[in-house]
Amino acid sequence: MREHRLRLLEEKYRIERLLNNVEKTIAYKEEKIEMTDNEKFEGLKEKLLKENEEKYGEEIREKYDEDIVKKSNERFKNMTQEDFNKLNELAQEVKYYLGEAFKHKDPSSELAQKAAGLHKEWITLSWGTYDKEAHANLAQMYVDDERFKAYYDDEVKGAAEFLRDAIFIYTGRKK
Repeated sequence: MREHRLRLLEEKYRIERLLNNVEKTIAYKEEKIEMTDNEKFEGLKEKLLKENEEKYGEEIREKYDEDIVKKSNERFKNMTQEDFNKLNELAQEVKYYLGEAFKHKDPSSELAQKAAGLHKEWITLSWGTYDKEAHANLAQMYVDDERFKAYYDDEVKGAAEFLRDAIFIYTGRKK
């Protein structure tokens, strides 16, 4: 019961923060108040977490321990705007180098390994830690899960498999 109470209190706090941000956004749009960039950023993070929870919450909890999910969400909530921007830059760089490397069809090439290394940086910033096995498992998931596959294959069909192969080489994992 105590655990359930704690979860309810956490949810109450989250909803109160979200409600406060919505009220500020309404007032801002009605030109009643000025919102700081930080308040706008906090609202964006709340919105992204909510969308992620709605889309993937149940699935994530089936695959990962509740504690891991909680820590991940907390890490995201506490992320600075600078780190958030860096995360997005890294994601774009991964896709850029992946596209360039894909032209040569060699996942062991310097460009492909650059993409894998940037992906490692993205993971480290996202998760706060790095593990080769987890990196390789994530790369395999990019191929197995159509949603992730579509993200990497949006411009070049086969890019998800190519990235997986490059990451397997980067992490020393066998196919």
